Amino acid sequence: MAIPPYISVIVPTLNEADNIGPLVEHLRRYGDEEAVQIVIVDGGSEDGTCEKIPHGSAALLESDRGRAVQMNCGANWAAGEVFYFVHADSLPPASYQQDIEQAHGQGYAHGGYRFRFLSDRRIFRVNNFFTRFAFSWTRGGDQTYFITRELFEALHGFDERYVIMEEYDLMRRARRAGGKMKIFKKSVLGSARKYEYNSYLRVNLVNVFIYLAYRLGVSPAKLKRWYKAWLKTDPNQGIKKEAYPEG
Repeated sequence: MAIPPYISVIVPTLNEADNIGPLVEHLRRYGDEEAVQIVIVDGGSEDGTCEKIPHGSAALLESDRGRAVQMNCGANWAAGEVFYFVHADSLPPASYQQDIEQAHGQGYAHGGYRFRFLSDRRIFRVNNFFTRFAFSWTRGGDQTYFITRELFEALHGFDERYVIMEEYDLMRRARRAGGKMKIFKKSVLGSARKYEYNSYLRVNLVNVFIYLAYRLGVSPAKLKRWYKAWLKTDPNQGIKKEAYPEG
């Protein structure tokens, strides 16, 4: 009888052809094949994302579009004791498996990493600095997020009404439920292209406004509409493999 994996890494994708291959290779290289299961949940990519997944390295599921929907789909299928949600344009530390196993063994039920933008601009150090704190406004999906299956299922997973803020919402509910949270003293690497495409000030102002609106109870539909109206999406937002330092 096969031993179930300890960690299920769940990656929602939508047109991530430039990112998914390097990410899966990285996760597979530093994750033990028996202990780490990789689950890709595609929401209808039209750029060949699914064909870029290294053969035999990950399970591929298809679902309706929407990160919350896709991540719930992956969690419902996954076999791990701990779920680790990773965005396709983020790169976890090479020690991610050991970090999560150790935190879980110490009684932490959920958590994530600090974040570091792949940019030489000094202004991004301000954002990087605040991700070391566990305040809800300093956390986000780009930093990746682990949560035990037990807690995830007790909370009924992600609220699928949210197209943005879905990780904030789940983290907030996990903390209210008494889940012990761990912030690792290591950083996930991620793209700064959204900031470069829109401007550093604009993205931060929109993020603050959307977060406050979320806390004030503005509907998920309005949050999505405002966010998409105020921020442009870079059509070439993929991160090339060579942008990531080894390890």
